[in-house]
Amino acid sequence: MGARDTICALASGPPPSAIAIIRVSGPAVGEIGAAFLAAGLPEPKRATLTYIHDAEGAQIDQGLALYARGPHSYTGEDTLELYLHGGPAVIGHALRALTSLPGVRLAEPGEFTRRAFEAGKLDLTEAEGVADIIEAETVAQKAQALRQLGGGLTQIYDAWREELTGALALIEVMIDFPDEGDVPLDTLRPILLELDKVIAEIETALGDRGVGERIRDGFRIAIIGPPNAGKSSILNRLARREAAIVTDIAGTTRDVVEVRLILGGQVVWIADTAGLRETEDVVEAEGVRRARRAAAEADLRIHVIDGAAPSPPPGPVETQDIVVFNKADQRPAILAPDGALPVSATSGEGIETLESRIAAFVSQRASSVEAPVITRARHREKLLAGLASLTAARAALISDMGAELAAEDVRMALRQLSSVIGRVDVEDVLGAVFSKFCIGK
Repeated sequence: MGARDTICALASGPPPSAIAIIRVSGPAVGEIGAAFLAAGLPEPKRATLTYIHDAEGAQIDQGLALYARGPHSYTGEDTLELYLHGGPAVIGHALRALTSLPGVRLAEPGEFTRRAFEAGKLDLTEAEGVADIIEAETVAQKAQALRQLGGGLTQIYDAWREELTGALALIEVMIDFPDEGDVPLDTLRPILLELDKVIAEIETALGDRGVGERIRDGFRIAIIGPPNAGKSSILNRLARREAAIVTDIAGTTRDVVEVRLILGGQVVWIADTAGLRETEDVVEAEGVRRARRAAAEADLRIHVIDGAAPSPPPGPVETQDIVVFNKADQRPAILAPDGALPVSATSGEGIETLESRIAAFVSQRASSVEAPVITRARHREKLLAGLASLTAARAALISDMGAELAAEDVRMALRQLSSVIGRVDVEDVLGAVFSKFCIGK
């Protein structure tokens, strides 16, 4: 991505649509305005109705043109937005005309926002917030994305960086003036207090049980139990479609089958799994292994008891897990173990209650952390690394291993925290972040 290129892209939804927005950013905006707009380049931030022509003079459309002069624009560069009729022919003609000019090309995914980041218009977490607000399906996802886009995470990470920078300055005093009389008598104590404060806050952030990531990506729920207990039928009832194959043959489900739903205002991924049993069948055994892994990684497990042949759940049942007694239409509910929810995948009995319990769980879990500091695996990875460095720095200071080692550990922690918001050279991270954007952002 050359910084001197002018980029263009469709910034609105795919055609056909009532209105199409073509976004252009870069040094050729002035030339484009003069060559393509009958009214010429508009005054900055004043929408102008004009005819748009290509380089040969053929009319593309009549629409609105809106110009923003850099650095007072989204990307920090000169930008031009064309509001045209949203038909495929108009959009195609406009993009072909623009890219026919030397130095003008189609934008890559996320390139407009990347340029905004590079111009200092927003940091990396705010850029991620742009992507998240575009993808948001639920109110919770939207609220989290808006908070991130508005700098909510930036403020927290900047506060940590400021506190650690102060601690590092005191450590440098210990290094540079070990025997000078003007060194505070109790230099170590304020350093440890600062480190302990940041360490405690990072540990709290890491102890959120992944709520921020779950709000963004979805909560994981696994349906587990013995073969032929009705797990696939329950999944189909919850999905309201035939997502999983159902037969009377034990071991039909060999792999994990997932459906994506909205329950309790949250995205949930519900997984049907292979029946848990000992088997010599190599393929089925692999399915059982995957089922156990899905159960271990799930936020919530639905343990299915076969009402036709009741037996205790084969795996451990955690406090939040739901135990269901399936085939309640065939066997009296009184046979269900204490606390088990009678359901019938055949008749639908109890399925609405099961949905309500799942919804209550994800809703409660999502609200258990007021403002998650971590919304991506990338954030968690960097915080874990930063915490390890700070713990090492504290240990070095207490054991008198050397202020130099402690200073280097604090610097490493600062680099890890700074890389979350993009305040250090994070070229390897940028591609991964911005490649997930739509083209027009």
